[in-house]
Amino acid sequence: MAFARWVWALLVGIKDALVLLFMILFFALLYAGLKGQPDPVHAGVLHVDLDGVVVEEPASEDLAMALGAGSGVRQWARRDVVMALEAAAKDSRVEAVALDLDGFVGGGQTALGDIGEAIERVKKAGKPVLAYATGYSDDQYQLAAHADEIWLNPMGIVAFAGPGGNNLYFAEVMEKLGITANIYRAGGNDYKSAVEPYTRSDMSPEARENARALAGALLETWEEEVAKARPKAKLRPYLSDPVAALKSSDGDLSKAAVANGLVDTVAPRRAWHEKLAELGGKDERAVGGYKRIALEDYVAAKVDDDAAGHIGLVTVAGTIVDGHGPRGTAAGASIAQAIDEAVAAGWMKALVVRIDSPGGSALASEQIRQSLAAAREAGIPVVASMGNVAASGGYWVATGADAVYAEPSTVTGSIGVFGIFPSFERAMEKIGVGIDGVKTTPLSGEPDLLGGPSEDANTLIQAGVDQTYRRFLALTAEARDMEVARVHQLAGGRVWDGGSARQLGLVDGFGGLDEAVAKAAELAELDDPGVRWIEREKSFSEQLADLLRGDARGGAPDAYAFLKRGPDPVAAAMAAARELMAGPVVQARCLACPVETIAPRPAPASWWARLLG
Repeated sequence: MAFARWVWALLVGIKDALVLLFMILFFALLYAGLKGQPDPVHAGVLHVDLDGVVVEEPASEDLAMALGAGSGVRQWARRDVVMALEAAAKDSRVEAVALDLDGFVGGGQTALGDIGEAIERVKKAGKPVLAYATGYSDDQYQLAAHADEIWLNPMGIVAFAGPGGNNLYFAEVMEKLGITANIYRAGGNDYKSAVEPYTRSDMSPEARENARALAGALLETWEEEVAKARPKAKLRPYLSDPVAALKSSDGDLSKAAVANGLVDTVAPRRAWHEKLAELGGKDERAVGGYKRIALEDYVAAKVDDDAAGHIGLVTVAGTIVDGHGPRGTAAGASIAQAIDEAVAAGWMKALVVRIDSPGGSALASEQIRQSLAAAREAGIPVVASMGNVAASGGYWVATGADAVYAEPSTVTGSIGVFGIFPSFERAMEKIGVGIDGVKTTPLSGEPDLLGGPSEDANTLIQAGVDQTYRRFLALTAEARDMEVARVHQLAGGRVWDGGSARQLGLVDGFGGLDEAVAKAAELAELDDPGVRWIEREKSFSEQLADLLRGDARGGAPDAYAFLKRGPDPVAAAMAAARELMAGPVVQARCLACPVETIAPRPAPASWWARLLG
């Protein structure tokens, strides 16, 4: 009898707990739904608070991240920021734009160039743009240079690093640990440096030559854009000898920035807010005391697709991987399926593919290219628009287009293929582990991770790499109307800046997404170039995560925070190694390309996480 009472009490307790849980979830979702509605747009200052990173396609947020259980950086879609600024230029309610760059991580030279052009359109509409930050480095200053006024915190600093940096090389430590990196490269891929970290202890002469040329071209393009946007800025002293520029101002960092025309005003954030209140009106109840229009609210109110548009736009952003995946991943099967479905639907008259990828799986790249080819066979012209990076597998995708546009700062090329497979036969021997077995065919158990691949397996994998590279060359030759021998001279894994790629015939012309859309409209003979974005549908859990997401903005960083905003070099190298080892054996990927990678930081606890205690 006592046992029955105990069981009954347990069941009642479980029932009460479930009722309580569902009640909490109901009211939480109700609150999140109400909270998720954007505030109405009123007259004032558009607060462009880019706390986080600008990307082509934000990654879907999972529930753990939304509940504050993970870490992450806010991702802003480049198109949302650009379209919001373009709308602000025409919106009479927007009196000015506040460009808040405290907490801005970056976004890549090409994408930031697009945002800079949008800021210029705001200025041409007669609306002042004021930038503020505690520290300005390359990406922050590329945007700030387009502002009418650049403000700096009194404890702030302006310092430019420029492209470049060090890589980690693991050949010696792998030798000591008994790990063998079985490398497969197509003949003539001397510039395909993706495998060098596992075969060398330093950079090869070919890789150094290519990296130096690319970095120099990117720095030149950055300097030209900034100088054009802000002619009074004395960039060269800060780039060539920042210490001398500092000494000339008695070691005062902010004074040196003013003396060299890099900033206009050195003042605390409160003074900046007071200036914004003069421009857009006071609001004592608002943060900062001025009438502010939050960027997120403005995007929700003003940025939308053209539901009647006949130009489809699909994004390929990030490392290209096999299979299906959510938004923010360049999953070959998902992207190909989205393209195929849009073609089958019949509304699309032209297609633009926006590429911001260093490549990845050769098979997935080909899968996307085949869907683009199928669209062309259906009479739909295809135009490729290259973002920050469209290299290796990213360039492979672009070969499926009728026309290819890039910016001078785009990193492209890297036409090459490699294979890598780790094995641990020497490590097993060191620790006294024997490896033996039987085979029914020469490929039984191959490639052997612990015993090392056999000669037959090596020959088979090498043949696959060679065959893939020949196909890459042939596709490029056909797309660019070149002889294969000429493509081979430009290939070999060599990376090119957009300016050089244009001169060499690897792209058709300079231009961003607008130029690509205009070209697509021209090829399809469309009078109205309305664009409809081809996006993967969000799952229920992703939609729920959007509702539950808390405010991820942290406090103002210290003046030197931007110096460590990049990824930890060891963590980044290990992540790249894991991707290489876990990914497909044959890859068309550029590891030398300057892909925008972000070091995660702890996300502030959301209201839901705080509720659960």
